[in-house]
Amino acid sequence: MSVRWMIIPAVILTLSMVVFPIGFAFYLSFGGGSDTGLGLDKYARMFGDPIFWSSLHITLLLYVAALVLQLVLGTALALALNRFDVVRGLVRTAILSPFMLPPVVIGMIAIVVLDPGLGAANYIVQSLGLPPLLWLASPQWALFVVALIDTWQWTPFVALIVLGGLQSLPARVYEAAEIDGAVGFRRFWHITLPLLGPTLLTAAVLRSVDLLRFFDIIYITTQGGPGNATQTLNIYAYKLGFDFMDIGYASAVMITLAIVVFATVLIFAGLRRKVAW
Repeated sequence: MSVRWMIIPAVILTLSMVVFPIGFAFYLSFGGGSDTGLGLDKYARMFGDPIFWSSLHITLLLYVAALVLQLVLGTALALALNRFDVVRGLVRTAILSPFMLPPVVIGMIAIVVLDPGLGAANYIVQSLGLPPLLWLASPQWALFVVALIDTWQWTPFVALIVLGGLQSLPARVYEAAEIDGAVGFRRFWHITLPLLGPTLLTAAVLRSVDLLRFFDIIYITTQGGPGNATQTLNIYAYKLGFDFMDIGYASAVMITLAIVVFATVLIFAGLRRKVAW
């Protein structure tokens, strides 16, 4: 028997688990199963829906804030790990723990730590002489706090990717830079950072897929609140589909989100090809 035939079960499983749900969501988003037949009414409704646009804005704002924080902090952490060889193995093992934990655990830890009355966060804030904060119940703070929770979980993941990139950089480039007098921040800005471009864009692609479809921690900690302050497209579609049983419109929202994710990944992939060395 040819080896090609052995992959057929995997292909069938992939088609059934990926292609069929996406295709069925398309079918529902165009009115499949309704008496009105197929049409664009769900998408026309979406463009006139202020909650959709608010959710899209929150999705993109959360995405940009968390991605920038994770890339900056992850790069800084990778540089520190790359500098101190003695503790690198121990610290690398220790920092794996946050992103290895299930999102449910991360969410529950955040709820306990950020509790307005008993949480450690307000204890630290008050010990510094500052007023306590309603971390997850404040419309002004909730979105940024959610971004910080995700950043705490996934910055080590970005750091490990960047660390691998740092260790693969050619030593001869640094030797030449040292001869030319490029040291310290100048060496990082003009040599290390450009050479890390493909690595950073790879990390951005991997995090973009997760951040744009961010759901679990938001649902556990705020459920899209207070009000609609943390209601992303994922949360909005969930409420439409399971709270209001508007499956067709929820499918249209999720198809739109899938297009946003796909377009973002294509943009980063194109940028990565341009900066590859």
